[in-house]
Amino acid sequence: MAETARDRILARLRSAPRAEAPRPLLPAPAAAPDIPARIERLKTRMEAVRADVRRVPAALWLEALKALLRERAWSTLVYAPETPIGMAIEGAWAQDAGGLPELVAYAAPVETFKERLFTVAAAVTSAAGAVADTGALILRPDSREPRLMSLVPPVHIAVLPAQNIYPTLEEAMQTGRWASDMPTNLLLVSGPSKTADIELTLAFGVHGPKELIVFVLE
Repeated sequence: MAETARDRILARLRSAPRAEAPRPLLPAPAAAPDIPARIERLKTRMEAVRADVRRVPAALWLEALKALLRERAWSTLVYAPETPIGMAIEGAWAQDAGGLPELVAYAAPVETFKERLFTVAAAVTSAAGAVADTGALILRPDSREPRLMSLVPPVHIAVLPAQNIYPTLEEAMQTGRWASDMPTNLLLVSGPSKTADIELTLAFGVHGPKELIVFVLE
């Protein structure tokens, strides 16, 4: 059979030396930012979606909380009495409760407490951590601090230690050992509850708190 031009071209291609395929370049891992940088990144991201992020010294967060509550004049504040935050709040109110809202302890089963819960003005809870890159709080509700505390009241106040702010979600998952210690309810919260209708009119507080205030304890 006569050799065709196509056969000659294919033969030359097969006999040509092959260059090694270039290896894809992997980006160098970014150095983890220090805590002040993480705080600022988290604050910027969360405030972009209408969260109120306040940096306060860890030793003065109760005074900052009292100042906020007196300024806003809320009538009631629900808290978890069996948590470190709840115990600290009880102690602070025992010293000086002037101008402060009535404390409402979440210390009963939801079946008997839900009617009271739906009447409180604000709630204060802990935050297990936060993700700076995405601007999200990490909440890990449990039996002492149920999910309804951060879902039902119109104002949610979260207390976040600055050292628990992670640069990325991956680092938060690895450090927190989520793979081996995944709770039944773990939440990422970036701001107040919001939704939009078909005309793109944005509304806050329809499916949860209409206001989120975060105290970052430095």
